[in-house]
Amino acid sequence: MSVMRFTPSVESKPIREIAYETLKHAIITGQIPAGARIVETEYADKLHISRTPLREALRKLERDGLVEYVLRRGVVVRAFTIADVEEIYTIRNALEMLTLPAIIDNATPEDIRSLRDKLHRMDAFINQNDIEGVSPLARSFHDELTAISGLNRILRVIQGQDEYIRRFSAMSIAKETRRKVAHEEHYKLLEYLEQRDLASFERLMRKHIERSKETCLMALSEANYQPTRA
Repeated sequence: MSVMRFTPSVESKPIREIAYETLKHAIITGQIPAGARIVETEYADKLHISRTPLREALRKLERDGLVEYVLRRGVVVRAFTIADVEEIYTIRNALEMLTLPAIIDNATPEDIRSLRDKLHRMDAFINQNDIEGVSPLARSFHDELTAISGLNRILRVIQGQDEYIRRFSAMSIAKETRRKVAHEEHYKLLEYLEQRDLASFERLMRKHIERSKETCLMALSEANYQPTRA
């Protein structure tokens, strides 16, 4: 891994937490690939920290299932499995469903306009089959929609899953048929939100996020991910 940014936190987080977050981000985004060894001396030097906070960060990453201790190899980055991704989506989707009544109650005309603006910006990318342009806007649409709920405790847990989701959601959007249908569903969700139609909003959102999960899992399977946990 040639580039790793270890930035002191303005909130004065402990060094072990900053190391954990830095390594977690690098693993999830693929900067540190599956199967790579994390040698304590090497990474302590890269991060300009001592080995003690690095070990604490590695123990936390092990609890997250992102690394494992392998005999005679040391700490190794685990590959994401189908089971991992399915579990991550299941948690994220269940939490998102909990926010829907509050979204309906709290949405303002300004929120509606902002969400509609995002969809209009996505139109051009959809028409050009520009996946790299669509993907961040699609995630931003869902992030902004969920944030309207104001349920901060649930939102913090959702945010804990978001790095994983961002890595895999592009696989779902990359499917051309799903991409167009999902965009149409975004417009319909906005329509139900504007009408304060909670029943229709919940019904379509459940279908929307489950389809996204299924499409992603299909794409992962086609990419030859392992079907069981490592």
